Amino acid sequence: MSPSLLTEDHRLAFSLVLLFHVPFASLSQSMRNITNETSNPTSWNSTDHKAIPGCRPGLDPLYRYLCDRKAMWGIVLETLASSGFLFSIFLLLGLLIWSLWICISLRQQRSSIGSIVACMTMFLLATGGIFAITFSFIVQLSPQTCPTRIFLFGVFFSLAFSCLLARCLALLGFAAARGWGEPAIALGLFVIQVIISTEWLILVIVRDKKPCQYSQEEFIMLQIYVLCLLATGLILSLHFLCRSCTTYNYRYAGALHQQSRQQAVLLFLTLLLSAGIWVAWIAMLTKVNSSLDRRPQWDDPTLAVALVANGWLLLMGHGLAQVAFLCRGEAKSKEIPLSFAGWTSPSADIPGLNSPKGGARNGSFENDSEQRKGQRVDPTLQSPYESGFSMTRIDPNTDYTIPRPQSTNYGEPYDEYYGQL
Repeated sequence: MSPSLLTEDHRLAFSLVLLFHVPFASLSQSMRNITNETSNPTSWNSTDHKAIPGCRPGLDPLYRYLCDRKAMWGIVLETLASSGFLFSIFLLLGLLIWSLWICISLRQQRSSIGSIVACMTMFLLATGGIFAITFSFIVQLSPQTCPTRIFLFGVFFSLAFSCLLARCLALLGFAAARGWGEPAIALGLFVIQVIISTEWLILVIVRDKKPCQYSQEEFIMLQIYVLCLLATGLILSLHFLCRSCTTYNYRYAGALHQQSRQQAVLLFLTLLLSAGIWVAWIAMLTKVNSSLDRRPQWDDPTLAVALVANGWLLLMGHGLAQVAFLCRGEAKSKEIPLSFAGWTSPSADIPGLNSPKGGARNGSFENDSEQRKGQRVDPTLQSPYESGFSMTRIDPNTDYTIPRPQSTNYGEPYDEYYGQL
């Protein structure tokens, strides 16, 4: 074989090796990169990353779901949370301005809306906070977002459910929840969850000096007290709904009774649907996500959806409705009161008899004549308000009592008259 032919064969073999080796080497390198990124979640924190569609170049991947067009759940929840937060603040400012105007216009009278306005202020602040912390679940978990999630999630929900529970106690007529007792009860119940969340952060971060990390089961355990508030409020609202629907109280006017029934229905539906949302997201975190092999990809979206849904439910079911009830009730109380001027005399509407007559012109006046003096045998039997009528004329054998209607129906509508509940 000639040297020129050998050299030509070698060149052909070398070219074939290069042709197949370079693509396979690049493919194997890409597979290794994908494997490393999948197995190492911290690679998202590096500054060397691909451009995210919809986000500006160089954006930290922790915030990718705020603008990533491929993950639309983040953009949708961000929009709903922002609108809910703005609506809560707008409703809160409107309530405060309206209550200030009421207090100025009624400065000569005593206004009793201060306690209700204080309780509604705390509730609207809690609702706005629920919408605000949704962003900490859209942003990926980090040492900065972890304490926010742990602390504020239970704190804002406990404040909202405490206000609902205190409102149920006030509507049921508990003495401790009357007047300023309603916001005091709500604050007292809210402080307990603040202590629980603060204690967890101090024990984990300060004492043990561990990074803020939590499992889904541990996160749910921190919300046990909030679940107790929700369950208690649901039971009390159901009791108030049953009482308002089955018992008619004559102390209430018709419109007031209807408003009380509407409040009972809205309170019960708000707490019932809130309980359904909590059962759903707890089941998703503990069972459904792991059984569908979507853990931890679906954990943060589950909590973000639960926050937005429950926030809008609380805002529309109790916040807006309670403000409407308060404004409507205050407007009715400012109406012109009834004039009882015509009730001063039974004959006030008869012409010519509008003013009482005195002296001899009064029909109830009678001079003491000689004949009348003989009729008063015993002055002690004379009534001090007697007008031409002597007590001696009453026949003791005659029954002068006013006849009363007799009825065997001791149930409704005379249940309160006979002392039956």
